[in-house]
Amino acid sequence: MMEELVNMIATDASAADISDQIKDVLFAKSAKRIDELRPHAAEDLFGSQEVEVDDTDTVDTVEDQPQEEPTDV
Repeated sequence: MMEELVNMIATDASAADISDQIKDVLFAKSAKRIDELRPHAAEDLFGSQEVEVDDTDTVDTVEDQPQEEPTDV
């Protein structure tokens, strides 16, 4: 890609084409770098340890009991 960019500059290609080529080169390099760093970032963010579930904590369930309706006396 860099060789193509140098050739474009040497052959007096349009500024827009050269600019697009520079953007493409930078995008390709940044995408490669992001792909390399993604596993490390995920490791730092989420960690590699699996989450352990503690089964000792239980929630008491409330059984549905019919409620008495208030009566007018």
